[in-house]
Amino acid sequence: MTAAAALTGLQGLALVASGIYLLVMGLLGTPDSPQQAETGGLTVLALAALPLLAARGLWQLRRWSRGPAMITQIMALPVAWTLLNAGGALMITAAVALTLVAVVTLALVVNPTATEALGIGPRES
Repeated sequence: MTAAAALTGLQGLALVASGIYLLVMGLLGTPDSPQQAETGGLTVLALAALPLLAARGLWQLRRWSRGPAMITQIMALPVAWTLLNAGGALMITAAVALTLVAVVTLALVVNPTATEALGIGPRES
């Protein structure tokens, strides 16, 4: 659970960094549309809340945290696909890294040990 929490938290921190970057570039840079860059930055910062909350919940072994952690990983896969199709060595590397983190984290949160640690089990009839 510690590894799943750490990887999910890392994704959240990456989103925070991306959101701040977009905000700063919208304010100080020369984007085509400063308003669009700032709105994008705020949106990414808001999206960062999901993996950060999920990471905290996983760390504290909260049952509810598994769903948001899984949603974060599933949402990361299309982002990785988009990065892969963007081309360039840096984007391909980022796509591979994001895919690996998402798949490994998914595997960590659905394995039986994690299920037991979170107190999730089959329903009794």
